[in-house]
Amino acid sequence: MIAMTTEVQTRFAYALLDPLAGTPDNLATASGQGPGRRFEVYRNNVRSGLTGALASRFPAAVRITGEAFFRAMALEYALKHPPTSPLLLGYGSDFPDFVETFEPAAGLPYLADVLRVDGMRSHAYHAADHGVLLPAELATIPAEEVGSLKFALHPSLGVLRSRFPALTIWAMNSGEKALALITDWQGEDVLVIRPHLDLRVLALPPGGAVFLQVLGAGGTLAEAAEAAFADHPDFNLERNLGGALMNGVFAGLNKGA
Repeated sequence: MIAMTTEVQTRFAYALLDPLAGTPDNLATASGQGPGRRFEVYRNNVRSGLTGALASRFPAAVRITGEAFFRAMALEYALKHPPTSPLLLGYGSDFPDFVETFEPAAGLPYLADVLRVDGMRSHAYHAADHGVLLPAELATIPAEEVGSLKFALHPSLGVLRSRFPALTIWAMNSGEKALALITDWQGEDVLVIRPHLDLRVLALPPGGAVFLQVLGAGGTLAEAAEAAFADHPDFNLERNLGGALMNGVFAGLNKGA
């Protein structure tokens, strides 16, 4: 009986997202009328709910593409990637990867990275609250031990390396900056962080993304600085470390690492 119920539920779920599927078998209505019309209404509500969830999570992309194009693109994603959890807060985590290879959006090669900025904002907003490492705590470390320090990154942290001015484009389409012609199309590295109740989306200085990525992978401060210098000759350790502390990037020190 359980196996039969599971099979019916599975067919019902697939029919909701398959545009070519008819009304599943074993459905009935209290009035005895055919269930086709009611099922179609339910199917439309499910599709609208999924595309609406994606539009809420990625508002900058909606403004860039227009609502009609975005919802059509989101529906294509939803048909191929149905949610695996009843909670839609994290739905669409791989939507930027889908958009990156979505042929109708090929004329907007920066769109996937703009989506990633909004995705990092969503993650940061819902991330666990955690205290931050204060500069005074770091000041107590003997100078000869500083290079071997390892840091625990804040759970809300997000870092993006983009070959496009993704932060500038995102800011212009999220109300953070006025729309204007972009003349400098160099890539931008983005930091998203919410150390307390203040959600911040910031540009990282030269080498800053590599610096944080190496620290996040368990590298020491010396190793992170060396990698950042190799990535960009203008890397400034004092500026990057100070900025990270000021913005609550570190949750603490990994003293036992």
